[in-house]
Amino acid sequence: MKVAFFDTKPYDMPGFDHYAADAGLEIKYFETRLNEDTVSLAAGYDAVCVFVNDTVNANVAEKLYQLGVKVIALRCAGFNNVDLRACQGKLPVYRVPAYSPYAVAEHAMALLLTINRRTHKAYIRTRDFNFSLQGLAGFDLHGKTVGIIGTGKIGRVFADICRGFGMHILAYDKFPAENSGLRYVDLPELFAKSDIISLHCPLTEETRHLIDAKSIAQMKKGVTILNTSRGEVADNPALKRALLAGTLRAAVLDVWENEPEIDRELLAQVFRTTSWCGSSPCPTSSSPLTRHF
Repeated sequence: MKVAFFDTKPYDMPGFDHYAADAGLEIKYFETRLNEDTVSLAAGYDAVCVFVNDTVNANVAEKLYQLGVKVIALRCAGFNNVDLRACQGKLPVYRVPAYSPYAVAEHAMALLLTINRRTHKAYIRTRDFNFSLQGLAGFDLHGKTVGIIGTGKIGRVFADICRGFGMHILAYDKFPAENSGLRYVDLPELFAKSDIISLHCPLTEETRHLIDAKSIAQMKKGVTILNTSRGEVADNPALKRALLAGTLRAAVLDVWENEPEIDRELLAQVFRTTSWCGSSPCPTSSSPLTRHF
């Protein structure tokens, strides 16, 4: 099977090449993202392999079908960038069912610790033999209230980590996890009582811009927001206004709305990381691709 592999990064190739030969795959790597302008590159291939920033809308799906592509394989768990209706009956769509929930949840806690104790700034200072603590003071996580929005596997692991720090936990999910031991509340209560809010929900029409000016207005002054889910769950302009006004203490973003476009003014106000923690070189027997329909 010939595979057109889009949005390739250098770290993708070794893992996929390792398994490709034994799986009977011939992979062509493209650095460009799949979209309406680049879909013609898939001509002559049996499958396309795409990631979170590739676009498989109705036009792209129809063109892929016309080009003879037989399969769309997502190397990610989310599929909000694929028009499933347009693919129905034409192109089977497969996705990774889950990432390591521990990797993502631990990364979220690492981000919180970094922004709280400013360890990224301390590292830079100490390289210059500057050991001043000015501006590096944080606060105890112990006793603070964290609001967790989305209590799938990742959200629940993050809750367990927070318990280890002695934090109080409030949770919200449209479908609460049974026997989780979590205290579920509605969103207004979570916004009003949380010192830290961590997003672990999928991107749907209901969760798009869940964090916006209206929801921020319901939050405590000085709240910290973590987003390791999807960029569009938070409204970037609203975050920027709240940061500049001092309503938010920090916005820690592992994902970005409208990636790869960058709002440089907002970037100057937030702590952002490259989303890597959920990535794996390739699907393995413990993390198989599953057909979405």
